Amino acid sequence: MNQVMERQSIHSNRRRMVNGRLRNRGNLERPKEVQTHVKKQEVLHFAGFWMRFWAYLLDMIILFSLNGLLIYPLIRLTNWNDLQLGGFFRLETALATLIFFLYFAIMTKYYRQTIGKMILGLRVVSTVNNQLSWTQIVFREGVGRFLHQAFFFLYAIYVIVAFTNNKQGLHDKIADTYVIFERNHAE
Repeated sequence: MNQVMERQSIHSNRRRMVNGRLRNRGNLERPKEVQTHVKKQEVLHFAGFWMRFWAYLLDMIILFSLNGLLIYPLIRLTNWNDLQLGGFFRLETALATLIFFLYFAIMTKYYRQTIGKMILGLRVVSTVNNQLSWTQIVFREGVGRFLHQAFFFLYAIYVIVAFTNNKQGLHDKIADTYVIFERNHAE
């Protein structure tokens, strides 16, 4: 039995000449240089208006719940119901706005998605590099969302997502970001 095994291993290690080149018999492997340079073409599938809309609604439910659990009981327990901040802003409105912006900024920076986007399999990616910078986060979640929230008629600009090639909203264009389907994105 050992003789048969030795003959097979000797036979498989033999080299032969084919077309003037020395070739190995048996299975030929690709050179490692070729394997490392072959890169899979990445295709991004951009998330459209309706998927982003449903993710945003889920995030609003989560934020409404957070405000109901954290801010409103705190305001009522401390009797700060009518505390005004710099004119016509109430304390609870300022705290709810702060939680709104912090939620979107922190979740997008560290996870590249909010809980609503996680549920629907969406992810925010940068158009210029692999990581989202704080500058992009501030412009996307701060300036872009402020424009949409501060002026009610600018909510209609969210519809721009449905008509652009890369499905970018105004806040995406400002921050150089896309929202894509996560399952097709390899990191």
